[in-house]
Amino acid sequence: MSAGEEKERISGDIPRSEATSSLQPMEVFEKAPAPVVAYHPAVYVVAWITMSSSVILFNKWILDTAGFRFPIILTTWHLAFGTLMTQILARTTTLLDGRKKVKMTGRVYLRAIMPIGLFFSLSLICGNLTYLYLSVAFIQMLKATTPVAVLLCSWVMGLAQPNLKVLFNISFIVAGVIIASFGEIKFVLIGVLFQLGGVVFEAIRLTLVQSLLSSAEYKMDPLVSFYYFAPVCAIMNGLVSLVFEVPYIHMSDIARVGYLTLLANAMVAFGLNVCVVFLIGRTSAVVMTLCGVLKDILLVFASIMIWGTPVSALQYFGYSIALGGMVYYKLGAESIKSFFSELARQWAEYGAKHPVQRKVVIFGLGILTLFAILGGLAPTVGYDPGQMVMDGSKLWTSKEHTTNGS
Repeated sequence: MSAGEEKERISGDIPRSEATSSLQPMEVFEKAPAPVVAYHPAVYVVAWITMSSSVILFNKWILDTAGFRFPIILTTWHLAFGTLMTQILARTTTLLDGRKKVKMTGRVYLRAIMPIGLFFSLSLICGNLTYLYLSVAFIQMLKATTPVAVLLCSWVMGLAQPNLKVLFNISFIVAGVIIASFGEIKFVLIGVLFQLGGVVFEAIRLTLVQSLLSSAEYKMDPLVSFYYFAPVCAIMNGLVSLVFEVPYIHMSDIARVGYLTLLANAMVAFGLNVCVVFLIGRTSAVVMTLCGVLKDILLVFASIMIWGTPVSALQYFGYSIALGGMVYYKLGAESIKSFFSELARQWAEYGAKHPVQRKVVIFGLGILTLFAILGGLAPTVGYDPGQMVMDGSKLWTSKEHTTNGS
């Protein structure tokens, strides 16, 4: 979970508008100015899903597949690159003009930005360490507990009153994640603890943002927020890396991954922050929440296809419960009902105007559903390319032995 992926936290889990009802503290973001050239909202949604997923998969590949096992250094690199880019954008574009409306003083920076940045850094470090132990699919399942942690933190810090009805609603998220964890085939306790630690630190960060930066003069869009937080987080992460990773890294480790690869990784991570700026205000809170769920599901399947991650039927079942509980908690029954009513109306209009295309879409969805059901009934989903090669060599050796014997 790099700075880029978190922006999914400033970079990914897009804040809901104030119109949506929830007790969950969120980033105090204002809507970014509409871009000069406005595209269809679907363009921004697709761009965000693509960039957000790319950051996660890219980080996993570098830290695990490519063998660059220095997650704190990677996070520090992302933050340092983001600091440089925000400074350049502030001087050459209008994307960061929102910072001029923020009444930022030295006192505010020390009392609000630095403590929030501390927990932000801890969440990034824990998130990236998780990639060394767990699959992307299982990480996404554990991340579903974030709304629960944020809600509990808001109760502890007195920002919201405990509510048994809300507690019952979020219990479905917890139950789903527990079921998914029992179904995890490659369960590594230290990885789970790192991920849950990252969730807790992120929850504290969000709650502190709600508590310390909730007034109107501190409202920022995600890129302006990153402009203020990136430098202090880069310094904090850099200090931690000096103790735990810098003494053990060599230039050969960086060269093995490739300088251009690390540059591309940082560019994708920072590009995600820019995507969020253009996305906020272009879609509704309902659409953004559902797109976040869609992104998580796509990441699970991407993990299966790229790394052959085994996912059991029990995990599918548990994750489905967790996602359903998360959507219901974030949006509420009325918002979900009105959204699907509007979706049904638009689908009917589309079918009347384009009957052939509608049949093709239905057929395609039916095929995808069939594959999903058949995959869920299997003991595991995913393949191990190395195992396939091994099995093939055994079969070839067996055939040779049979031929020689005859």
